[in-house]
Parts: sequence; C-alpha cells; structure tokens
Amino acid sequence: MTEKSKEQKTDKNKIIDAYIHHVLETGKEPASVFKFTKELKMQEASFYDHFSNFEAIKKAVWERVFEATITNLESQEVYKSYSTREKLLGFYFTWIEEMKSRRSYLLAVYGQNVFKDRNFPVELKGFKHRFKEFVNELILEGKETEEIANRPYVADRYDEALWLQVLFIFRFWLKDDSPAFEKTDAAIEKSVNLAFDLMGKSAVDSFVDFAKFLFQSR
Repeated sequence: MTEKSKEQKTDKNKIIDAYIHHVLETGKEPASVFKFTKELKMQEASFYDHFSNFEAIKKAVWERVFEATITNLESQEVYKSYSTREKLLGFYFTWIEEMKSRRSYLLAVYGQNVFKDRNFPVELKGFKHRFKEFVNELILEGKETEEIANRPYVADRYDEALWLQVLFIFRFWLKDDSPAFEKTDAAIEKSVNLAFDLMGKSAVDSFVDFAKFLFQSR
C-alpha cells in the first residue's frame, strides 16, 4: 500500500469514527457535511473523496463489521474443520461479538423501531450482498456434504431465508437485556438448528427417495 493509499484509508476511518462519535454524543447525525467537516478541521471536498453522504458512512459501518467478522472467523484454524451448521453458528456468534463494541451506536440509529418501516434501510444493502455471497458458499458446501437438501426451486431461496434470520437475530439482540446477551446466544443456536432441520433431508425427502427407488427398480 502506497503512502497516499494509507493516508486515504486513515482519512476514511477518521470520518467513520467521527460520525459514530457524533451520533453517540448528540443522538442524531450531523446537521450537514459542511458543519461536520468543519468540526473535523477537514476540507468538505475531502469528505466527498470517500463518501457521497451520511448514508454512505452508515453503509461503511456495516461493511466494517462484516469484514471484521470474516477476518476473525478465518483466522481461527479450527473454523476450517467445522460443519456447515457450525460455520454459520460461528459467523453469528462472531458477528454479535463485533457488534457489541458498537451497540450504543446501533441503538442510537435503530433503537426500538428497528426495521418497522416498510422501506428497507439502504445502508444494509452492501452487508446483505456480502452476507448472501458468504452464505451461498456455505449452502453449496452443505449440499456437497448432504447437510442441506438440494430441493428444486426451494433451494434457490435458502440464502434469502437465512438473510431473514440475520434480521431476526439483530432485532432480538438490540432488545436483549439478559446478562452477556445469553438469550441472544440461545436464539442464535435455536434458530440455526431450526434452519438446518428445515434445509436438511427430512423424513418426507427420505420417503420420496425410497419411493423413487422402488419405482425405478420395478
């Protein structure tokens, strides 16, 4: 990385951190980019080198959380030996750990009315895209190991179902007041187990396979 690239990355992180700090201190986002950059003693044009508006910063916060989660996961040697179910559990537990240090900010931004608006938060689109890329790799792996059933039509929607699970966990965690967020840990484990029970090969699938076998063996 060149010195210029390092400087740009530093400025970008400085803007993100300052934005989070402002929201925590005031309970709302800055009144304008002009006032915000003035407080940072930064040229307004420098802000636009990195972000087009405050929504773009909120998006960057989510992407930062995702990157930190994946980096943490992949640094664990044992992660490679996990089953597909364990890898998804590992992602969720690590993701929650990453969000803990930003909980006050997330509460300030989303609070008790999280995602009640019909308009899906624009800033989560990048995070959603990255998550679905990640989880689709797990789904393919699960199909290969037969942890996940490859059902026609339905299997193509598994990633969207798991994205809804992400939103459920996030909402649950924001409202969780249990010590060390024990209830969230339990919710993660139970919801992932349910998801894999539904995506896995059920008694109905086994019956259909057996019926096909009998028909083809006549």
